[in-house]
Amino acid sequence: MPGDDALKPNSAGFWLMITIFGDLFRRNDISGWAKATWVIVLIVFSYIGIFVYLITQQRGMAERQSQRVQQAREELSHVIGFSVAGRDREARTFEEFWHHFKRRIHAAPRPSR
Repeated sequence: MPGDDALKPNSAGFWLMITIFGDLFRRNDISGWAKATWVIVLIVFSYIGIFVYLITQQRGMAERQSQRVQQAREELSHVIGFSVAGRDREARTFEEFWHHFKRRIHAAPRPSR
């Protein structure tokens, strides 16, 4: 039927749904029942549910995403010993970075067998 194409999911809708589910299940500020309600709304009323979630939760989604990015940046900085963005200005060239990186690898404790 000609009208059935409007009901088929497309790649943008699928991507938005995955993004929203990822945000929804990483949230700690709502209960499991609220998450289940959002899942039902998103599945039953897919496009309307997507738009409602994005409109009502846009600020929270952006804040949670920036917190995750900041946490990943700090973990990476802790693992390699300095900030890639150059905040510590410890490594200004690739050679300095590589030297520092090899030094950290060799200084790391080896697992015992």
